Amino acid sequence: MKHKILLVEDNVAISDMVKGQFTKEGFEVVPAFDGEEALEVFANDSFDLILLDLMLPKLDGMEFLKIIREKSMIPVLIMSAKDGDLDKALGLGFGADDYIAKPFSMIELTARVKAAIRRATHYSRTEQKQEKKLLAVGELMVDLDNFSLQKNGKEIKLTAKEFHILKLFISHPSRVYTKAQIYSLVWEDDYYGDENVINVHMRRLREKIEDEPSKPQYIKTLWGIGYKLGEFS
Repeated sequence: MKHKILLVEDNVAISDMVKGQFTKEGFEVVPAFDGEEALEVFANDSFDLILLDLMLPKLDGMEFLKIIREKSMIPVLIMSAKDGDLDKALGLGFGADDYIAKPFSMIELTARVKAAIRRATHYSRTEQKQEKKLLAVGELMVDLDNFSLQKNGKEIKLTAKEFHILKLFISHPSRVYTKAQIYSLVWEDDYYGDENVINVHMRRLREKIEDEPSKPQYIKTLWGIGYKLGEFS
């Protein structure tokens, strides 16, 4: 089965280069050159992944992603020359699955795209086979079957990555995980040493589940080592 990618990039040279690479890899690539065109293309076709530039004409990448996330959990990989922490935080906060800074290696981009599609396929199959299971930790109630979370009976909306990070800790309450291990297990890919991806997801997860994110109780930091689930009686 040939996977289909929506490539949203206004630079024609970069778009042609990326399209050529993934076409050789056996993918079908549909290009769009601004945010409005991308929305129209997405509404009229089905895709396995979106490659998204942030700096787009007519409708920027952040607004495009925000609209897409209201309708779909399709994997989205941001590729952008805007490499600051703020842009990463915003992009990942809106629900992007990964981020690669320009200029990038086509080998690395190809590996990340394949890994993202593999993860999405794996999670879909897992959800279909999984028996209903509820886990309670402190004031949290995690529904592993429906990928949902409640705190004190109130629903908390998590992105797919945030949920799988939380699930990792709740499923293995005594284990300590390094950032490299978290990336390897949640992203199912090699860790490239970019701590910002983990930092952003961890910060936003804590903002949603902790009473005081600066003093986390659910996911504790072990300085110089990694993270572990907090202890609850």
